[in-house]
Amino acid sequence: MKRNVVLNLMLSSILGIILSCTPASQAVPQPENTIHLNQLGYLPDGYKSAVAIGSSETFSIIDVQTQTIVHKGTLGEPQYWEASGETVRLADFSSFTQPGSYRLQVGASNSHEFDIDRNVFSEVSTASVKAFYFHRAGVTLEEKYAGVYARAAGHPDTEAIIHASAASTSRPEGSTISSPKGWYDAGDFGKYIVNSAITVSTMMSAFEHYPEKSGILETNIPESGDETPDLLDEIRWNLDWMLTMQDTEDGGVYHKLTTKSFPGMIMPEMDTESRWVVMKTTAAALGFAASMAQASRVYKPYDMEFSEECLVASLKAWNWAQKNMDVYYKQPEDIQTGAYDQFDKPFNDEKFWAATELSITTGENYEAPIPTPLLVPEWRDGAALAAMDQLNHESDEDVKKAFMVLADSLLSEQMNSAYAVSNDAFRWGSSGDFLNQAMVLIYTYRISGDKAYKDAAQSTFDWVLGKNPNGYSFVTGFGEKTPMHIHHRPSEADDIVEPQPGWISGGPNPENKADCGADAYLSPYPAKAFIDELCSWATNEIAINWNGVFVYVSIALDAEG
Repeated sequence: MKRNVVLNLMLSSILGIILSCTPASQAVPQPENTIHLNQLGYLPDGYKSAVAIGSSETFSIIDVQTQTIVHKGTLGEPQYWEASGETVRLADFSSFTQPGSYRLQVGASNSHEFDIDRNVFSEVSTASVKAFYFHRAGVTLEEKYAGVYARAAGHPDTEAIIHASAASTSRPEGSTISSPKGWYDAGDFGKYIVNSAITVSTMMSAFEHYPEKSGILETNIPESGDETPDLLDEIRWNLDWMLTMQDTEDGGVYHKLTTKSFPGMIMPEMDTESRWVVMKTTAAALGFAASMAQASRVYKPYDMEFSEECLVASLKAWNWAQKNMDVYYKQPEDIQTGAYDQFDKPFNDEKFWAATELSITTGENYEAPIPTPLLVPEWRDGAALAAMDQLNHESDEDVKKAFMVLADSLLSEQMNSAYAVSNDAFRWGSSGDFLNQAMVLIYTYRISGDKAYKDAAQSTFDWVLGKNPNGYSFVTGFGEKTPMHIHHRPSEADDIVEPQPGWISGGPNPENKADCGADAYLSPYPAKAFIDELCSWATNEIAINWNGVFVYVSIALDAEG
C-alpha cells in the first residue's frame, strides 16, 4: 500500500522541532508507548515484527475495516539498545497470516497502518527501479513516462573534457570524448564508475538470481514492450555510458565524469558548466571489468552484439588492471566533487570480483584468492556479491564457507539486537548498509533453506521501511511518514511538493554534522542521527547504490515468499 500523508509529516516535523530544543546532554523522556514497524506491511507467511517502547507487556492487532481486535500477543523482554538510548520490546506476530489492513496497538498507542498481503512489496520494488529512469542523463523525460516529474534533457556529455589527471598520448589534456547517457549518481549530477559498477552488478544479480520476479517488473519507460525486460532495459542505459568511459587504446577506465564543483540546487538542464573526465584508476578498471563480464552473459539472450562488446571491454579493463594494481584515486586540486577514493587499501576484493565474473562468463579460470573475511557488499567491496554470483552458478566449497561465515556473523548480531538488526555502526548511507546485510541474509536462505536467514533479512528490510528509532520509512513516497526534503537537486528544484518517489534516503549518520550546522543534530545517539532537511547530505541524500540493493532485496523477499 502506498501512503504519504503530508499532514502527518508536518505534525511529525513540529514534534521533532519541539523535542530538538532539549539539550543533548539531558535525557529525553520516552513516551509511554511508541511503536515502530514496517509501514508498508508484511508477506502473509513472512516474519512480522515491530518495536514497542513503554511499560505495556502485551499488544493487539486491530483490523482497520472493522476496528476489532483480531490477534493478541505478548511483547518480548525489555532490552536496552545503546545505539538509540531506548529500552524496547519486540512484538512478534509472525503467526498471524490473514491478509488485510491493520494497525498494532500497545497500551494507548497505535502504530501506522500496514498491510498483510502477498504483493505488499510489488509497488515499492517497481518504484525503486523507476527512480533510475528519473536519473537518466542526456535525455528529456517525457510526461507519458515521468508524469509530473517530466523535465528537459540535461548534460548531453557529448564533449566531455579530458582532465590533466586523465591525459594520455592519444587523448591529451583538453581534448574531448563523447560520453552520453548514464545515471546521475546521487543528489548531484556526477557520473561515477566505481558506484555505477556495484549498482548495475547488484541489479543484474537480482535478475540472475530471481529471473521470474525480475522479468515481470513493468516500469513504464520508453523501452517498455520490447523483448528485453524493463529492469535490464534500465540497467542498459547506464552500461552504455560506462562503456564510453574506457580508453580503448589501453583498456584503462576513467574514475568519473563531473563538473569541477557541485552545482547549486538547480534542475539538470540549468547546469551548463563544463564537464570533465577524471583519472584512470585500478578500482574503476576492476569494477568495470566485473560489471561488463556479468553484463555479457546477462544480455546474451537479448543482444548478442552488445554481449560481445561487453566481454571485449571487460577483458581490456582486466588486462590494464593487472599492469596497474596500485593506481589509487587522488582528487585533483581543482576538482571538488565526490571522490569515491579507496584510502590506499589493497584491491583484493575488486580483483576477486572481476576474476569471478570473468570466470563464470567465459568458463576459463581467472585466478584471484578469496578475500577473508568477506565483508558486507558496498561500493568499496564487491567480493561478497561475487561470491553470491559464483554460488548461483556452481557450488564452490571454499567460497560457500567464507560466505556462510559472513552470514552467520550477521545472524548472530541480529539475534542479540534489541531492534533485531545486525548493524550498529552508522555512517553515510546506513540505509544501504542495512539493505546489503539483508541481501546477504536472504541469499543465504536461498542456498541453505534455513528460514532463520530469511526472517533475519525481513527484519533488516523492515528497518528501512519504518522499524527504526526515527519512525521514518526511508523510501520516498512509501509509508505514512517518509522524507520530504531529501538532498536531491531535481526534487528541490522542480517546484513539486513531493520528492521523486522510490528513492532511498541515506539514513542515520553521526559521522558528519557540519552540513546543517552543529545544532541541527541534537540526539547523542547514532541511530537517531537523522534529520529530514535538504541541507543534510550526511543523512538525507540519495544514491543509486542504495536503490540498487533495495531492488535486489525487495525482489528476493517477494520471490522467496
